[in-house]
Amino acid sequence: MNAPQPVDKSTGAVAAMFNSIAPRYDVLNHLLSLGIDRFWRRRLVRRLAVAAPSRVLDVATGTADLAIALARRVPQTVVVGIDIACQMLRVGEQKVEQAGLSSRITLQQASVLELPFPSCHFDAAMVAFGARNFEHLEQGMAEMARTVRTGGRVLVLEFSMPQHWPIRPLYSFYFGRILPAVGGLVSGRRQAYDYLPSSVAQFPQGDEFMDMMRQAGLTQCSATPLTMGVATLYEGRRG
Repeated sequence: MNAPQPVDKSTGAVAAMFNSIAPRYDVLNHLLSLGIDRFWRRRLVRRLAVAAPSRVLDVATGTADLAIALARRVPQTVVVGIDIACQMLRVGEQKVEQAGLSSRITLQQASVLELPFPSCHFDAAMVAFGARNFEHLEQGMAEMARTVRTGGRVLVLEFSMPQHWPIRPLYSFYFGRILPAVGGLVSGRRQAYDYLPSSVAQFPQGDEFMDMMRQAGLTQCSATPLTMGVATLYEGRRG
């Protein structure tokens, strides 16, 4: 992959970008990942379901795929999903209603940098493919940890770069060349899909990100590579 280009992660820029691709976001997600994104979300849901949380925060909920998956898996769970992109939330609200989960999933516009919830309010907090978009990653992680009760879990599912040959060069070519071209063609927003590989390349991975989790007040941090390292599931507990 070529050297990552600087990306604008200001809240306004990220919200505008995701609002522009909201109508085709789900279709492209499943197409460009060959449907594997569903498997990755199921891994997070299975990991969290073991704790049977009653109240969960879903950060950068987007079109609510993760919130819906968790609510279906754990019948007693109530999920609050937040996102900065209003158009993504509108799509999510339609999906929640169609799934018959409006009584257990609430979506609202808010920023992870200043979560509108009291400390220790949730049993767990989760984010799938959204952490790399936080304008200030350290602050966002600290806010997620703050809103979780002592002993509660914080789970982060994020893209990562495979480390082993020949997967790394093959994936780098697909992620840096093919994905932006196809995503731009289908969505009409090439910039959004050029942003994706650059934002992933700049996201701290493995031990570096777990150090950041610890600085946010999380303990027992772990990182589980998925699909040969294409994605990673991170987990920590509120200390």
